[in-house]
Amino acid sequence: MYEPTCSTRPSRFRRVRAALPRVAAGLLVAGMTLGLTSPASAGTTLGTSAAEKGRYFGAAIAAGKLSDSQYVNILNTEFNSVTAENEMKWDATEPQQNVFNYTNADRIVNHARSRGMSVRGHALLWHAQQPGWAQNMSGSALRNAAINHVTKVATYYRGKIHSWDVVNEAFADGGSGGRRDSNLQRTGNDWIEAAFRAARAADPGAKLCYNDYNTDGINAKSTGIYNMVRDFKSRGVPIDCVGFQSHLGTTLSSDYQANLQRFADLGVDVQITELDVMKGSNQANIFAQVTRACLAVSRCTGITVWGIRDSDSWRGSDDALLWDRSGNKKQAYHSTLEALNAGGSNPNPGPIDTNAWYVLVNRNSGKALDVYNLSTADGGRITQWTRNNGNQQQWQFVDSGGGYYRVKSRHSGKVLDVNAASTANGAAVNQWTDHNGTNQQFRVATSDGGYVRLVNRNSNRVVEVQGASTADGANVVQYDDWNGANQQWQLVRIG
Repeated sequence: MYEPTCSTRPSRFRRVRAALPRVAAGLLVAGMTLGLTSPASAGTTLGTSAAEKGRYFGAAIAAGKLSDSQYVNILNTEFNSVTAENEMKWDATEPQQNVFNYTNADRIVNHARSRGMSVRGHALLWHAQQPGWAQNMSGSALRNAAINHVTKVATYYRGKIHSWDVVNEAFADGGSGGRRDSNLQRTGNDWIEAAFRAARAADPGAKLCYNDYNTDGINAKSTGIYNMVRDFKSRGVPIDCVGFQSHLGTTLSSDYQANLQRFADLGVDVQITELDVMKGSNQANIFAQVTRACLAVSRCTGITVWGIRDSDSWRGSDDALLWDRSGNKKQAYHSTLEALNAGGSNPNPGPIDTNAWYVLVNRNSGKALDVYNLSTADGGRITQWTRNNGNQQQWQFVDSGGGYYRVKSRHSGKVLDVNAASTANGAAVNQWTDHNGTNQQFRVATSDGGYVRLVNRNSNRVVEVQGASTADGANVVQYDDWNGANQQWQLVRIG
């Protein structure tokens, strides 16, 4: 039986062959919590426990299996993030040049978003699973086609994807630490940079990741990628995260966590993107070790397992996942959940970081401050909604001076605004183009337990969920400050 190690692994094409017959043609991401959190109860599912720690726990899924009731029940119950196994790759989304097909990818995205799950996009450019027409191209024709593909797909899903694997597996195995020879690489060494810049232009709100395998420890390949990321950060190339596939054998590199941390220290998030582990007596322990490593690195924003049941895995008889072929939880599942529940919630009180993005979670309802219906218009409603860490739930504090901030939406680029500069109780809080008006400025007042209140400079009233509602879509308004739980917000840093 084949056993993947840190230097070798099964061919990715086994995954493709296993998945294609089943395909019809298949935050909560967060980083550290800024304010102290109230004690979290032990999560009863992977997703809820990860969310309590400000992270996601996701699964790669196939559109063709969304009719399998057992599969879907596990997915909906246990996970809060999804990745499409094959449905977002180049051959699936652009089978003919400039003719795009999103049918199966949309099934996955719509299923996830309707249930409050975040979506990882996988993958815009890869040397494998290219459509035949692209395989037959080279030079500037291929470069132009590749950048067009990135632009069109990322634009189509703009505002719906938390993280994109912009480029997948572009570095060579072995000891060189260099790039893989591929038709894309032969278009010029700047092709990865060009892809990231195109992706940022197409979807400014999505996290942009580089993703690869055999990077689970500090080795020549991971160091080559590290050097690229460091160079990109120094030159302002838009890269936000690095994905570590983590297709593991029967041991885990002793420097796994240290490797994650060194990338995080460059100023990027790290994500475990395709986790699976060879069966055997050490399987449960390795899943737990990976989980603990992610929890120990504040910028490790989540974990994705590559499939749900052993029967869904591309690794066949390796039985590398958390549920057995009959849909029963394995010991690996229990050890992973225990590791999640044992982990800290990463409390890290401190000053607001104006370079960071936060999700604002209401103390009373547990729901997040949200731009309703993904509006980008002036006057767009601000509501609360089940937390999914979408761009419409991400906010940045822009310094206005004197201890006041504007609160800017990542999705729309607009800021929180008390409607018509009202000073009345119950006045709506909407979004509006940033003109730095006093009705757009808020100071942060501290409540107990690490929660804060947002006090408007113009009215001296605070932002609250109207009527202390716990429902999705409840309006956000201003009201006299009485330090109610519906007026208190937890600032959860996610990037």
